[in-house]
Amino acid sequence: MSQNARKLEVTPSGEKMEKKQRKINVFALLLGILLIATILTYLVPAGEYTRVEVDGRTVIDPGTFKWKDATPVGPFEMIKAVHTGMVEAANIVFFVLIIGGFFGVLSATGTVDVLITTMARKLSKREKLLIPIMMLFFAAGGSLMGMAEETLAYIPLLIPLALALGFDTLTGTAMVLLGASAGFTTAVMNPFTVGIAQGIAELPMFSGIGYRLVLFVIVYLVSVIFVYRYAMKVKKNPSIGFYGNYSKESASELLNSTAKLTTKHKLILTAFLLNYVVLAFGVIKYQWYITEIAALFVALTVVIGLIGRLSVDKMVSSFTSGSAALIGGALVIGLSRATLVVLNQGSIVDSMLFGISEAIKDVPAYLSVIGMYNFQALIHFILASGSGHAMLTMPIMTPLADLLNISRQTAVLSFSFADGIGNIIFPTAGTLMAGLAIAGIPWTKWAKWVLPLILIQYVIGLAAVVIAYLTGYGPF
Repeated sequence: MSQNARKLEVTPSGEKMEKKQRKINVFALLLGILLIATILTYLVPAGEYTRVEVDGRTVIDPGTFKWKDATPVGPFEMIKAVHTGMVEAANIVFFVLIIGGFFGVLSATGTVDVLITTMARKLSKREKLLIPIMMLFFAAGGSLMGMAEETLAYIPLLIPLALALGFDTLTGTAMVLLGASAGFTTAVMNPFTVGIAQGIAELPMFSGIGYRLVLFVIVYLVSVIFVYRYAMKVKKNPSIGFYGNYSKESASELLNSTAKLTTKHKLILTAFLLNYVVLAFGVIKYQWYITEIAALFVALTVVIGLIGRLSVDKMVSSFTSGSAALIGGALVIGLSRATLVVLNQGSIVDSMLFGISEAIKDVPAYLSVIGMYNFQALIHFILASGSGHAMLTMPIMTPLADLLNISRQTAVLSFSFADGIGNIIFPTAGTLMAGLAIAGIPWTKWAKWVLPLILIQYVIGLAAVVIAYLTGYGPF
């Protein structure tokens, strides 16, 4: 999506004109961070810890820090770090592109569109079930597949249905955005956040899933109750609702749709579900990582393409267009890695870790966990890309957690929770702003409405990371 979102403004004469709403360019931001990191190599003394292998993972020996000769990074070395970072992050970059290609082929079969339309139509007379079921669908997508931008296509489907049932545009939009966010935040098996963060932290892929499942249920229920209570208030008193770009008349097309799930669609959904069964088995039994999971999605892409009766050309074009949709996010991952390249070349990562650990060594560890959680929330306000956020912070948060005797799994949890919550309120979150633009909801209106839920989720996240610390959430 363009970095400059457009919104409509009505002139006194009643004519609509376009007004550009400037947004932060994530690439410019990351280049700025890279420049700051380069400058720091001239200002921060160089130092290093000795690293040792413990049970197959690399850890810092906390008593071995020593200062060393400075190795500041020059301007040309800084520029070279961009390419180096992309090369070092290649396994994750191509994993993201493969997942994007899979989504492209899945979309080309029309299965998800038909599923949503069919569910919406069947629930049109069961409004009390509509909100929890629809939000569960998007929560599952966010938690298992990292669905974010992909959900935007369903906002125009859910809003008319919400209006037809006596709700408003906020309700229809929230079913999609808050549903996906509940899953993205708890990240049961989200490959773009927990998957990447655990890989950097050298944790078994998707380990700690039991605790995240509990958190998924809690955050999902809280989100459903929040949306449901508001929707019922609007149903009783439509005048308090907000309707944005839509009217009740726009619901007719959706409710009159004759789309239904065919055998082809059901087989594709079955293959999709079986894929996750195989994935879970491989991760638990054989410790599969990104390469194996990517291979599984490549195989699934071919299978659903064949079931969907897509020609070879259509399958390839859908795969490439799906990958192209995520190329920006993939480049963000590589550019985020460039910052770490510069910090490592300047030998100041360990110096910063030493300084932080010395400054807070007498602070109770549970307060350090809270600080880690809030730091991740601050970083997410600046860098809204989940995968880029993980690549930027986890290489530093992982050894810091070791030094503070905080489990790496807790460090990953603090990242994923802070990342997910920010996605539904920060104006730097591109998916949120795009969704609000589709619905015609001003960000200020949305932020005021959703703030109570954000505060509740923030407290849940705070409690979750403290409990994770106290219980030694692991395996390590």
